[in-house]
Amino acid sequence: MHILIVKLSSFGDLLHTLPAVSAIRRNVPDVEISWVVEENRAEILKGCPLIDNLIEIDTRSMRGGKVIEEIMLDVGRQAKAVRQFKYDIAIDFQGLLKSALIAKISGARRRWGFSKLGLREPASRFMLSNTVETPDNTHIIRKNLNLAATALGVSFDDSDIQFPIATEPEHVAEAEAIVERSGPNFAVLNPGGGWVTKLWHAEKFGQLADRLWHELGLTSVLTTIPTEMDLAERALAASSSGKLLITEQSL
Repeated sequence: MHILIVKLSSFGDLLHTLPAVSAIRRNVPDVEISWVVEENRAEILKGCPLIDNLIEIDTRSMRGGKVIEEIMLDVGRQAKAVRQFKYDIAIDFQGLLKSALIAKISGARRRWGFSKLGLREPASRFMLSNTVETPDNTHIIRKNLNLAATALGVSFDDSDIQFPIATEPEHVAEAEAIVERSGPNFAVLNPGGGWVTKLWHAEKFGQLADRLWHELGLTSVLTTIPTEMDLAERALAASSSGKLLITEQSL
């Protein structure tokens, strides 16, 4: 059986999907797993032992308030990469119009996703062939496990939750270098976020770093990427303890 996992982003959402994919790998015999993901989020999945084929696409051209016809044209440009394999089933863990479109374009006749109330964009329901209802107040990890189990007609032990992230030697060396700078007792702060509504004031991270040092003796390691250096510098300027380190990771 060849399964297509549709979960495009973000880092947190990808992590929340790993336990379901891990359960598929452990419980479905002779399964081949492909995963389609945004190319700017693919690094966290590279080398993952769960995935036979990692398909990287770029859906940035699908954004910006376009009408559905324009979105379909843009998705069509990604179709060649997605359709290089034949799938028995596609599972849309994202719940968006673009993710449901990708599932449909994949050619899989069975396209599973959440029921209308569980979709981030309810209109995507019309591109799914089957849906799964999930109880309210259920953690997203267990929602994903339930979706995968129902779609495949199997049962999973939801107490056995695994996050098999692959780690390359250069990643380990990078982490060890950060620990050498910070010392063994540290907290990780991340001022960036995917949406403005998810962002805390950068200056508050600097104030938090001071409290973590004075109250708990923890050095703060602030993670950032080049496009977020302004946030990092504002946080650093707001800290007076000298115990806030800025680090720029490869991921």
